[in-house]
Amino acid sequence: MKADLVVYDRNGQIVLITEVKRKKGVSAEWAAKWRRNMLSHGSLPDTKFFMIALPDRFYLWKDAGTVPETTAPTYEIDAEPLLKPYLNESRILPEDISPQGFELVVAAWLNSILQFREPLNHKDDTLNWIDRTGLSKTVNGGTMKHEVTL
Repeated sequence: MKADLVVYDRNGQIVLITEVKRKKGVSAEWAAKWRRNMLSHGSLPDTKFFMIALPDRFYLWKDAGTVPETTAPTYEIDAEPLLKPYLNESRILPEDISPQGFELVVAAWLNSILQFREPLNHKDDTLNWIDRTGLSKTVNGGTMKHEVTL
């Protein structure tokens, strides 16, 4: 199985696996079932974070293990304010972007977290989750690869 985006920490350990889908309006239950299906096929290694990135929602699991069961996401995040600057920059409407283009948008957003050197401490609570979850500290200074065979 290939993961869309894989983030490694400074020591080269996988700390985040992200699957990118262009679907909109899907529920946390759908995301949990999708993750369970991946786990039941033995496709996911144990990692600190797993995320399904959609145009309108990010579903994030933290320390959820690899048991193939339907586990609700640890966090459900409104993705639109996070991705809006990158979508605006691309000058492509969200509904018109290709799957590969959307993956690049998510990768650009993730890369901004990898490169950030200080706690984000956003005044906007829609962004504070990045620090609260420990995601920013875990991935900071790491590297990201596309289409990684797990």
